[in-house]
Amino acid sequence: MRVLLAEDDDILADALAAQLCNAGFKTEVAPDGPTALASLTEQPFDLAVLDLGLPGLDGLSVLRSVREVKPALPILILTALDGLEHRVEGLNAGADDYLTKPFDFPELEARVRALLRRFKPQASASVSFGALSFDREARRATIDGEAIELSPREWELLDLLLTQRDKVVTKDEIAKAWDLDRNQGGPSSIEVYIHRLRRKLEPSGLSIRTVRGLGYLLESQG
Repeated sequence: MRVLLAEDDDILADALAAQLCNAGFKTEVAPDGPTALASLTEQPFDLAVLDLGLPGLDGLSVLRSVREVKPALPILILTALDGLEHRVEGLNAGADDYLTKPFDFPELEARVRALLRRFKPQASASVSFGALSFDREARRATIDGEAIELSPREWELLDLLLTQRDKVVTKDEIAKAWDLDRNQGGPSSIEVYIHRLRRKLEPSGLSIRTVRGLGYLLESQG
């Protein structure tokens, strides 16, 4: 899971980023408002932790702008502003949760996990995308009605790409889905299966685009 931490206090940002990484979240830090806004609107993140007192562009302005293009992104405000009017303003601007400083990290982690559970997409039993039909219950994939043969790892890979088809799927997410560790081929093994799945999807009009430095995105060639 990718988390953007927008925080201008370097010491706090470093400490929180380290703790979030130790908790299993791939965390990036934005030290000011413009950087946070650009990152959140141009890159795929699963959640944002947003301070209100950001330099360059305040957190509420960032929040409102992000909401225009990513209405479903979970956003948690983390701020020293603890007045009732501040909490109401932040939540009305589009925040999903509001936590005031000082705080204990276990509470922040619990709130982050709760937001991710709440906003986790629910995979339907059957999915259609282009000419591809994907039936999880029957464990059957077809292109224009013709069955395609998929190995267990190809199946899990396609399932992941379809579930997150509006997001880039990272190699870490693929490795976790496969329960893969560094001793089992790692990135090179993933690239092999991506290549194989690309070839099998060619007749469907779908392609798997490599997003350099991030991962893979399933998209329609049309």
